[in-house]
Amino acid sequence: MILASLVFLILTLTLYTDSNMTTTNNLQQQQHSPSHEEQFVEAESSQGSGAVSNEMNGPLLTLYKYAHNGDWDAIKTYLSHYPNARKAMIKPYGGTALHVAAFSGHLRVVEELVKLMSVEELEIQDNQGNTGLSSAAFVGKRKMAECLVRKNKHLVTFVNAQKKIPLVQACISNCKDMALYLYSVTPFEFLCQGNGHHGSYFLQCAIGAQMLDIVFDFLHRFPHMATKTDDVLKSNALIRLSTSPQIFPSASQPAFWQQFICSCIWSKPIVATNATVRIYVPAQRLRESKNIILQVLSQLRVFAENLFTFLGIKQIYDLKKIHIYSDKILRCMCEHISSLDYEEQLKAAVHPAFHSAVKNGTVEFIMEMIKACPHVMICTDDNSRTLFMSSIANRQEKVVSLFYGLEATRSGFVSLIDSSGNTMLHLAAKLSPPSQLSRISGAALQMQRELQWYKEVESIINPTDKDFANVKGQIARELFTSDHKDLLLKGEEWMKATATSCTVVGALIITIMFTAAFTVPGGYVQESGYPIFKDQESFTVFIVSDAISLFSSSTSVLMFLGILTSRYAEEDFLKSLPTKLIIGLSTLFFSIATMMVTFCAALMIIVDGKLQIIIPIVLVACIPVTFFMMLQFPLLVEIFVSTYGPGIFNKKLKRWY
Repeated sequence: MILASLVFLILTLTLYTDSNMTTTNNLQQQQHSPSHEEQFVEAESSQGSGAVSNEMNGPLLTLYKYAHNGDWDAIKTYLSHYPNARKAMIKPYGGTALHVAAFSGHLRVVEELVKLMSVEELEIQDNQGNTGLSSAAFVGKRKMAECLVRKNKHLVTFVNAQKKIPLVQACISNCKDMALYLYSVTPFEFLCQGNGHHGSYFLQCAIGAQMLDIVFDFLHRFPHMATKTDDVLKSNALIRLSTSPQIFPSASQPAFWQQFICSCIWSKPIVATNATVRIYVPAQRLRESKNIILQVLSQLRVFAENLFTFLGIKQIYDLKKIHIYSDKILRCMCEHISSLDYEEQLKAAVHPAFHSAVKNGTVEFIMEMIKACPHVMICTDDNSRTLFMSSIANRQEKVVSLFYGLEATRSGFVSLIDSSGNTMLHLAAKLSPPSQLSRISGAALQMQRELQWYKEVESIINPTDKDFANVKGQIARELFTSDHKDLLLKGEEWMKATATSCTVVGALIITIMFTAAFTVPGGYVQESGYPIFKDQESFTVFIVSDAISLFSSSTSVLMFLGILTSRYAEEDFLKSLPTKLIIGLSTLFFSIATMMVTFCAALMIIVDGKLQIIIPIVLVACIPVTFFMMLQFPLLVEIFVSTYGPGIFNKKLKRWY
């Protein structure tokens, strides 16, 4: 009994000692190891960068996940334990939680973080030099930008590693609403300071994004910014405008109904704002209002916009506004350029901008530039080519058409040569740029267009220049043959393939119509040999349409056989082959149409005029025929216009200079 008591006492003392030793060791470990917060979030660096570094990245990556997912409750709990983490640079992302939330588009998280962060902390830049405002500008959330700028208005002037300010970032991201707001809060003095890099870069990006209302407002105030060169693109707004033919009317080719709608659309006159008022930025949208009437009006407006978009009216209206603004911007630039002396114009890259417009076929830019600076008409590019020589080389027919509106000064351009000794006819003899050839369907039509260019330019130049040889010893005709050798072979293959496929269709129609003429519906009267239904009107329609279809398909096949047996010389592609193809396709379409009439007349005879049977059968039978005509009819129209149309140049152009 006593022995058992002693054993129990020894065990109790042993357990007590072990417990004390364990407690002591834990206390020592807590004293020598950092706390949980100190383990993952370090204090500010002595350099005053405002960034919190963390080598382990564990909890900061958790913060990144919360910010990326927009989980504000989780972020709030996290920051309650680690308040300094709000300004921590999250590795390897390289930005703060504000950058992550802004880039991910989480408005509420951004608003709450802005409340917690100081003005200086909002200026923290990520490893690309972006502030939270730059990230917001990238995603286009205007309310984010308003929240940030409201607390720190200097954020709009922060420049990232690519030398972009938030306004430029919004233009590059094509966020119109964001760009309007940032333009309204970015100081003009900042945009125009120094060499004007920020203003020039902004103008070029805004022109590229077709935010022309902003461009016009800025250029109206500071027209000299049109010729300022930026530090990134090494260009200016004048050159950027010359390389944007899509914003001018000459680049668009609307259908007649689109032109009619455009003429009927009323557009508000563009009036430049005064010096104290910037471009209009709505302070509140209708859909965000709590007023029921305004909300209803907002829904009606959205419905109307969607309806106009579906009908294509909104696109036409937007295009008309772009054309109006582009004209205003161009006039503003030319007015400024005309006030510069020659040396200043050279420094402003007026000549490169002019030749860039010639290369892109921007007729409006060329005309206004010549009116503002007449000497650009005789300036040459890097290949010593003048205005019309360059336009011929680049196949810009609308620019060449300006030649016919010069009258007295026209003769001074026809006998010039470039650095390679090429005349205007030599340039027309060269193969067109691929971008121009691709606009024409079919190698045969491409060859025809090349011949038309050569013939038109040949009629312009002096007769003595036709046999002029360049530095390689080639006359224009020899150059045309050598450059178009491959295109000639492709045109021959295209013509033969088209003629072969159409010949097969025509031959089938001939066979069917010939057979149908002697196997009439209902058969014949045994005694007389006449058709049973010869006195019915539908039978008359049947016989007449059958005969027309047979004769027209026969004509079609003969035309296509003529194409297949042609010699395929260069001159044949100008008139002979296209004319045969026009006749062949036209008669083929006519034979198909009359064949369907024959089929319908035969059905009416057989079923005794029962429309409930005739109509469904006719509709189903017309489907394959309709598809064939839809595929080939646009080709017929294109060939006809190209061969017998008004020509590639507008020779009736009125005098414009």
